[in-house]
Amino acid sequence: MLGWVAFMNQPIEEREDTTIYTYLTDGAIVLRSIIVFTASFAMSYLLVFKLKRLFKHSPLFISFLLKTLILIVAAFLMYFLVNVTYSLFTLHVSPLQAWYNFVGETMHRTWIYDKVSDWFTIFILTQLLIEINEKYSPGVFIDILTGKYINPKIENRIVMFLDLKDSTPIAEQLGHKRYFRFIRDFIYSVSVALLESGGNIYQYVGDEIVVSWKLTTKNKLRCMQAVIAARRSIQKRSEAYRREYGIIPEFRVGMHVGEVTVGEIGVVKKDLAMSGDTMNTAARIRTATSELNQKYLASRDFVENLGLKEWQAESMGGIDLKGKSDEIELFALKI
Repeated sequence: MLGWVAFMNQPIEEREDTTIYTYLTDGAIVLRSIIVFTASFAMSYLLVFKLKRLFKHSPLFISFLLKTLILIVAAFLMYFLVNVTYSLFTLHVSPLQAWYNFVGETMHRTWIYDKVSDWFTIFILTQLLIEINEKYSPGVFIDILTGKYINPKIENRIVMFLDLKDSTPIAEQLGHKRYFRFIRDFIYSVSVALLESGGNIYQYVGDEIVVSWKLTTKNKLRCMQAVIAARRSIQKRSEAYRREYGIIPEFRVGMHVGEVTVGEIGVVKKDLAMSGDTMNTAARIRTATSELNQKYLASRDFVENLGLKEWQAESMGGIDLKGKSDEIELFALKI
């Protein structure tokens, strides 16, 4: 589009006759842009959502290769639409001649080499960027790349500790390998919901997920939505869990809000680390869920920061948490 605009702004005597822009009209360039944008959007959705789930249990190399081949086929179909619509609506030839034009151009060895090699490179690089971004959790890689947390920073964050309910009896029932696959599926179902709700997954520890949000007005709502979304994600796959394992997983949540120190740590596996009393308190609150027979517990600080009403949170009274000198009032979240 930009190349065509630049070409059209040149004086007529300075335009090159050999460039493709000579044969493009206003309608052709608009139609081509619409087709390419729509096809690219569809391919992005295919890559990030559909193909990611389809190949989630495949080796990374096989996953990369198969997804790249599928995307190349999709790109070829996109080019087919671009080429044929140009022949039909700009050159005004018959459908049969439009087909011949397409075959004549695509069967040219130079075209195939140039296009397929370009597409292959683009799709591989895109997948690498996605994998790197997911390895560090979305947004963290950019922070490490720019050195944002080389010097530790203190931030106000919402912290959630989430783990599988009744993990010990489930492990005894399923055995080692089936339990590991069960945990992997559970972690996947919950993680997708947390990420879609804007959560920053800090770490996985067995069947436990530690996730945080920066304390903003928008994220105050998102962290509550994340719990609901995680529960719905499991419910959607409830039949698959029942068929495969005979068990539908449930989870417990402990939530707190406060200051957290964030900074880069590590040499071989550099990552962002979070520390502070807020992290410890959130972990203790999650532990208290089993003692109080509640699924979702939060501190008074959390409830007050989010402005939750009485019908959204029920006080459990002051609770002694391990490692804390004073009692902390906990609330059962009604979600």
